[in-house]
Amino acid sequence: MRLDLAGEVFRIAGRIYLSSPHMGGEEIEYVKEAFDTNWVAPLGPHVEAFERECARFAGVRAALALYSGTAAAHLAGVLMGLGQGDSFFCSSLTFVASLAPLVQRGAVPTFIDSEPESWNMSPSALERALGDAAKRGVPPRLVVAVNLYGQPCDMDRIAPLCYEYGVPVLEDAAESLGAAYRGRQTGSLGEFGFYSFNGNKIITTSGGGMLLSDDEEAIARARFLSTQARDKAPWYQHSELGYNFRMSNVLAGIGRAQLKLLSSRVAARRAVFGRYFQALSGRPGVSFMPEPEWSFSNRWLTALTIDEGASGTTNLRVMEALEACDIESRPVWKPMHLQPVFAGAKYYPHDSGDVSASLFGNGLCIPSGSNLSVDEQSRVTETILRQLKG
Repeated sequence: MRLDLAGEVFRIAGRIYLSSPHMGGEEIEYVKEAFDTNWVAPLGPHVEAFERECARFAGVRAALALYSGTAAAHLAGVLMGLGQGDSFFCSSLTFVASLAPLVQRGAVPTFIDSEPESWNMSPSALERALGDAAKRGVPPRLVVAVNLYGQPCDMDRIAPLCYEYGVPVLEDAAESLGAAYRGRQTGSLGEFGFYSFNGNKIITTSGGGMLLSDDEEAIARARFLSTQARDKAPWYQHSELGYNFRMSNVLAGIGRAQLKLLSSRVAARRAVFGRYFQALSGRPGVSFMPEPEWSFSNRWLTALTIDEGASGTTNLRVMEALEACDIESRPVWKPMHLQPVFAGAKYYPHDSGDVSASLFGNGLCIPSGSNLSVDEQSRVTETILRQLKG
């Protein structure tokens, strides 16, 4: 038993996590096959099959299985020619992994605010940033468009702007596997895209990622670089330095079984969102992350904002109340332009002001896993309701 922040006593049935792994059962058969055939080292038939299956699902010509989404972003930067001193633009409201591997290559970020309609990159702010860069004669090498919490960007507005200025798009679909933009799967909407299969994602390989593109030659180049850039020779010969980035055959087996379940996992998370929306959307000061008519979100995480004036509480007080009840929650990502490590970086706000800072100030992500039971979700909802005015 535990006291909540309002002083009421209720029973705790176990910790509720924000987004825990959800195994289906068939994963063990794929892992067993890897062990039975002794394909337990990196590479192997599961890796090759997982790449084909992900490419087919996304509707692209080629895919490369890697040990993380961060590795995929790193290789995309290499393939797109990003180097020391180069400029690139990136959504500000994101996790640092969207850009850290690019900055680690010596590139310099400029951050683009969100738009209220999708919480993703603001096309109007991007247009101003591209125009200013063109006037200075220093266009960015690439634009990283992030699909936040499984919600696609408005690529019909972003892509033409980038095309006008000759700037390619890297689509960060780490959180949006199974989401779609005007019927097209995310991960296929830029020159390159990538997924993450981290343990908290909608499907998982424990740790892993996938780089995707229609450019088969570029993916072949990435495959070469990701296996230590070993030349074709009877001995270990290297004409350039590469990386040890490939996914193991064991983890790829887990991913193949998980991919079969993706549609049901998306449906489950959307159902979780729907129950939260029904219970909380009518409460003063509570608003949910929108889903524009041109998109289909996988609702990886249910994200909402809490206005203190209307609700009588704050996102942080609700988070504290949830934690007191053994329920995990997280604030919305702290925007990159507010991070100490990027102090002084250029930032282009949306027309109406600093949208991403406002979302961070009021935003909260609540438990959203596809294995979240109705009873567990009721615990979350009841705890939130106790904190709201009226």
